[in-house]
Amino acid sequence: MDIEVEDGYRPGCIGRITELHAGFYHRTEGFGLVFESKVARELAEFCERYDPAFDGLWLAVVDDQTHGSIVIDGATSDGPGAHLRWYITSDATRGSGIGRKLLKTALEFCDAKRCPLVYLNTFAGLDTARHLYEAFGFELVEEAAGTQWGHKVIEQRFERAYSSGSNRP
Repeated sequence: MDIEVEDGYRPGCIGRITELHAGFYHRTEGFGLVFESKVARELAEFCERYDPAFDGLWLAVVDDQTHGSIVIDGATSDGPGAHLRWYITSDATRGSGIGRKLLKTALEFCDAKRCPLVYLNTFAGLDTARHLYEAFGFELVEEAAGTQWGHKVIEQRFERAYSSGSNRP
């Protein structure tokens, strides 16, 4: 399988990224309409205000179809730094190493911009993703019960500080 990482918006990617999130999190966590609507609405808003000076959007593409994504939302982040969002791979590409490649690409973008902090919001139980975040220098800094995704979960915030001498994977 030949997987390419493409930089930037491509027609259909908002719908496809939303579909990947909605399908995966419905199957694994029981998330539904509230979650899917939140992803679609916020991703569309991000794409409309996308500024390459602050933001990044990368897609994993196979045979002209989007099979994964990662976003760096730098323009409206919560405080200093950038928000890592909409990171996912399709069932067909999961385990191929494309997730690692997407994360590395996004973090190299942040390092090149000398972004002081990168953070992400997720929830407990996504152990494979957590392992990858920690391998790239993210640390769990906050954990509390919440319902921002339309379902009660233990919400988590991970952060990674900028390091000019980074030798991360």
